[in-house]
This record gives sequence, C-alpha cells and structure tokens, in this order.
Amino acid sequence: MSKFKGTKVMFVAVGIVMALTCLAGCARGSSGGKVEVELVSYKPEAVGAFEKIAERFNATHDDIHLTIDSPNEAMTILKTRFIREDYPDIIGIGGDINYSNFLDADLFMDISDLEEIGTVKQSYLDMDKELEFIPQEGVYALPYAANAAGILYNRDMFEEHGWEIPKTWDEFLYLCDKIESDGIQPLYLGYKDTWTCLAPWNALAVGLTDSDTCNQVNMGNTTFSAAYREVAEKMKVLLGYAEPNPYAYGYNDACTAFARGQSAMYPIGSYAIPQIKSVNPEMNIGSFTFPANEKEEDNVLNSGIDLQFCIMKDSKNKEAAYEVLRFLYEDETIQIYLDNQGGITCKEGNFEIPAELEGMRDYIEADRMADFQDHHYPSEMSVDAMIQTFLLDNGEDCVDTFLKRFDKDWKRYNRDLIRKVQQYRQETEDAE
Repeated sequence: MSKFKGTKVMFVAVGIVMALTCLAGCARGSSGGKVEVELVSYKPEAVGAFEKIAERFNATHDDIHLTIDSPNEAMTILKTRFIREDYPDIIGIGGDINYSNFLDADLFMDISDLEEIGTVKQSYLDMDKELEFIPQEGVYALPYAANAAGILYNRDMFEEHGWEIPKTWDEFLYLCDKIESDGIQPLYLGYKDTWTCLAPWNALAVGLTDSDTCNQVNMGNTTFSAAYREVAEKMKVLLGYAEPNPYAYGYNDACTAFARGQSAMYPIGSYAIPQIKSVNPEMNIGSFTFPANEKEEDNVLNSGIDLQFCIMKDSKNKEAAYEVLRFLYEDETIQIYLDNQGGITCKEGNFEIPAELEGMRDYIEADRMADFQDHHYPSEMSVDAMIQTFLLDNGEDCVDTFLKRFDKDWKRYNRDLIRKVQQYRQETEDAE
C-alpha cells in the first residue's frame, strides 16, 4: 500500500518518471453539448466493473459523459498529475494514509451537502474522520466498498470434526488445541511477505485498542507501549499454532496451503478469497471475527474502506460530479461492483453479503466495525517489517524492545505531524 508524508510539500518529493507525463487526464469541461467528467480509480483489478458502470451511466445521461480510468500504478500517476495541477474531477481511492495526505493538502471538495452521505454506514464515516490529521468540518469522501479481515476457515473440515466457532480468546485457543490434537495444522501464516504480518495484527488491534489510538499517541495521551502490549503478546501466541518457520512461506504459499487443506484456518482478509479459490474453486470457505477479547461483546470486526470517491476541489463540474456520485450510489450500480469485486457495501441497505463472509454478518449489520490500524502508519516506518522482526525475536524482553522501537520510530517519522496535532490541540484549548 503506497503511503507518503502529508503536506503540500510532499508532492515535490515524489520521484517522477518522465514517461508518465503522457498520462494527462481527458479534456474536461463542456464538449459536444455534454459535460465531460473524468474519474480516476486506483483499482485496476476493477476495470471490468467500471467499464460496465460507465457504459450504463453514459447510456442514461444525455448531458454528461463519464470516463473512468483504472490505470496500473494509479497512485503514482495521480501524484504526478497533482504536481502538475492536472486534476481529474473525481478520484477513487482507499481509506488509508493516502486519503489523509491528500485531504491534508486541501485537495478535496466538501461534499457534505450530497444527500447520499446520509445513507453511509456510520462506521465508515467515522473511519474517514479518524483519518483526518486535524479535525475538519465537512465530509470529503463517499465510502463505497469495504473489505473485512478476521479468520477464514475450512467449513467442510469444521463440520467433519464438529469444531465450534470461537467467540472469545480462550475459546479460540481451546479450538486451536483441539484442531492440533486431531492431527491438523490450526493456522497458516505465510509471513515471508512482511505485509501479511499486518493481517492478524490489525484484526487483533481493533478489538484490543481504541480505533483512534494513533491520534491519541500524536496528542500525547498514550503510547504504543501501553496500547499495543496485549496485541503484541497475542501475536506471539499465534506462532505456536502455525506452520513451522512461517517466514519461509509467502502470501501465495499460505493461500495455496489453506486451499489444499493444509490448515484449518487462515488469519487474513476477504481480499484473499479470490486467490484461494483460484487454487481450489470448490473450497467451502467460512469466516468469523477475530475473537481477540475475553468477552464476545468486546470483539470488533476489522473492516476498512477499500474504495471511496472524492471530488477534487479544483473541479469546475460540481453538479455533474454529484450526478455521477448519485449514480454510483444507486443500489443496482453498487451491486454491479460487488458482483465483480466482492466485499461489502458501505451503504445502508439490504445488499447481498458474500457467502464466505456470512459468519461476519452480525457485526456488519450491527455496525460493530473499526478500521485497519495500519491505514494510519507511514510507509517509511515499515511497521510490517518491524512486526516480522519482533516475531523472530525469542528474547525474554522482545515485547518491550519492539514496543519501545515502535514509539521511537513513530516520533521519528511523524515528528512534523505530531507537532501540528499538538499545536492544534493547544490552540483549541486556548480558545475555550
């Protein structure tokens, strides 16, 4: 996931490949009696869905022509275009640090007067608010589709052995012991690709820490040493139920092993389901929220905004862009996207939930969800590699060493942001 520091100055630091300059946006404005609206999405894998959506929009609108581009390396292209002040009308991005940085650079239009905002699940609106470095008035994104992360499990294997879905951390450990006693590997991790370490990390963290932990640290209200200790300790516990030397196997290895029945469970997000089914199309996959806590009512589903739409502040076509967002938020349009990409909708309503995520339905419908904590981490900090290093450390003080480094590196890579946040806090307190 591409991340970078958030101020206007950051764009100057982006390495530019000169060949990208040919990727300027389509001419916008009025052409042939139609208003031209350009939408650039960061999801090239969804090009089929977007082509169908654009075709339906253009067939039903005589006054607006919509072009949707989903290029490879979209974030690099967007940053390049932003440097040249060549803005599309709308961008489709994830709810992560890129959104935070673009918003902090004052690139997005306030769309709080868009009626569709009132139909978004509150959890996803809250996630975007927590991604704001400095609290802002207004709404700057329309959350569209989300993913969910927890535990994927082999449904047929569970039914064959009579294993029950755990609701608490103790029940989860009991289940792992029972699976192991039945001669089967409980978990597959695949930590060779360092980013995979973030899957169980995030799923544990949302249940064990506050959703705004990173902001609380920036304000000086807590430390990661205090907030993340239980998360780190339980990450270590998982190793005892995983494949030998999980650092020798990557994401594709883990997906393949799970698909072939080499483990009963796989702590990963819904985004892995297509990869797993490419190996075993008939696999009967189930899922459940990571039972991180001693009480079920304290558990939280790890769900993040995989795609949301923002209108660029520079757009001269606000009304036409609003019409595009209204069309995108029609139930039928959303279903086209979900049928193609899977996941869950950010909109309230009676939408189909993928069969593989049925076990998470209660959390989704009750809006018991919180964002991936790594959506707040700067890429320069390489938290995924830090976690892998920590898990490889068998020293008695490994948890303390890891957490102290987390605090130290956070201050190093977020020095300007921390200063900015604390200055805002002081100004707010002075004003009161």
